Formats: sequence, C-alpha cells, structure tokens
Amino acid sequence: MPRILVAGKIHADGLAVLRNAPGVELDYVEEVSSESYRPYLANADALLIRTQPLTSSHIAGAPRLRIVSRHGVGYDSVDIAALNERKIPLAVVGDVNSRAVAEHAVMLMLAAARRTLLFDRKMRAGDWNYRNSLDADEIDGSTLLVVGFGRIGRRLAEIATALGMTVIAYDKFLDPQVIRAAGVFPVENLLDGLRQADVVSLHAPKLGAGPLIGAAELAVMKPSAILVNTARGGLIDETALVAALDGGRLAAAGLDVLADEPPRPDDPLLGCERVVLSPHNAGLTEACARRMAIAAASNILDHFKGTLDPALIVNRAEIAPRPLPVGEG
Repeated sequence: MPRILVAGKIHADGLAVLRNAPGVELDYVEEVSSESYRPYLANADALLIRTQPLTSSHIAGAPRLRIVSRHGVGYDSVDIAALNERKIPLAVVGDVNSRAVAEHAVMLMLAAARRTLLFDRKMRAGDWNYRNSLDADEIDGSTLLVVGFGRIGRRLAEIATALGMTVIAYDKFLDPQVIRAAGVFPVENLLDGLRQADVVSLHAPKLGAGPLIGAAELAVMKPSAILVNTARGGLIDETALVAALDGGRLAAAGLDVLADEPPRPDDPLLGCERVVLSPHNAGLTEACARRMAIAAASNILDHFKGTLDPALIVNRAEIAPRPLPVGEG
C-alpha cells in the first residue's frame, strides 16, 4: 500500500482523486514551506509537491520514495541530480496551465501599457482630469517578442495576433521552422529580437546562474518598451530593471515572478510605479488549480499502475536503464 505525501495546499478535487483511490494512504501538509513536510518524508512512497524546494537533503530523508509529482510544469526548485542517483522519476502536469498563464501575460502587458493601476489611483483620489495626461499606450500594431516558444508562448502568440500585434519569437532550443509553422517570425539572436520589440514576454526556463535579461539586454531595448515575466524569478536582473525604469530607459514592466518570493518590504520593485506586480498567481485560477491538482495526483497513481505517460517524466532519459555493451549480459 503506497503512502502519498502531498506537500502544499492543492485543490480539493485533486485530493479527492487520491483519497478515493483504493489501497492508498495519504499525508497532507497544507503549508508551502521546505521544513513543513520534512517530518513526513521517511514514510513517503510518493511526493506531490508545490513550489517549495526539494533538496538532496529532503530526498535522502525519504528512503522509500519512488515518484515525485510536481504541481505544475517548472522544476527549478527540485534537485534532479539527487533524484537521478536513485532513479526516481520527476513528473510534471503537462499542458494544463498554458492558457491561464498566457492570459495573465496579456493582462500584465495591457495593464502596463494602459497604465491601469495609475489611472485607478488617480480616479479614486478625485483626479478625474488625469485622463487628459495621455499617459497610456496601445499594443495594437506593436511588435511582441516571445522568449521561449513552448505551449504558453504559442498560446500567447495566438492571443497577441488576435489583438493586432506582430509576433516574433526567440527560442534557442527550437527549430525556427516550428516557429514559422505557427505563423510567427523567428529571430536567431536574442539581442536582435529585443531591439525590435515593443513588448517582450518571457516564457523560458532559468538556465545557468546569471539572468537572461540583464543590464546589457535592457540597454538595447526601446525606451518605450514593456517587459513582462510570468516564467521564472531570476530571469531578470531586478536591480538593472529598476534602474532602467527610473532612468526612463524602459517604459514599464509586468512581473508575476520575482527572484525572492515573497519580496522584502523594502524591495525597490514595490515602490516603482512603472511596474505591475502579481504574486506568482498566473496559473492560480480556480479552473487551472483544479486541473493541476488532478493531473499531479493522477501522475502518482498512474506511476504505481505502470501507466504514467513517459512524456510527463522530465528526467526519463537519466533514469532509464542503460543497455549493456555488446557481448555482456
């Protein structure tokens, strides 16, 4: 009888999938933190985890662990190397949140362009005539650079095209023909794309120690440009971003993810009126939370039944048995 640990609050329908499964025991820890679920790891055969880190220390404390299922598609906070050493698969939920995140990215770019929060504050303060400041812009007819052309990037391109935007895309891992087939213009070099763009939206994984968008990248962008990030905290050098915004070298930004979450009370981004912020909730709609919870729970049950879709296992190549050399075995 497998014992499943759910680390972090998930939608009730996802919990129901596990509670209604025959021959399953369940531990549920609602708090989303690194230490809250550690005491339960020793007895866990499976782990369903939200956004909190899963370190080599956590994994070492789970001798029975046979499957980890992420409540989402990102896995930057998971020590995959430690899982690989024990041949433990790491499953993600697949295409259940792309529409919600793409919608959120559009919301951020529109709110940044139209200065929605500023006009709201001015109106509530009685400054009706601020409407005549013309301190707002349009995105119809502008050029959008999508950085990372996966499911979310492709969905965003569809919405942006319907809004009258010209869409270009940069993805260092994707064949340009795939981008062209989606009706989008590929760019071979990130800096070239940044120079062309009126709006830049990030949908790439965090690779390496440094940011994807640093001072050098911000310097080539148009002063009228908008930068949106719904992908990963740390993709943007936030100190350089604040300097660019305060210096008039960038018009606005929309951020759903930050390097430090939650941000410190004295984080300069909180005081920057040219930034629209949201608390890493792009995929946290009721419908999307339900889909993610059900998918993450189903991945665990499918693993124990031997029916887990290999396409959902992000480390499948590293944990697959290697064939013996010719002449052995």
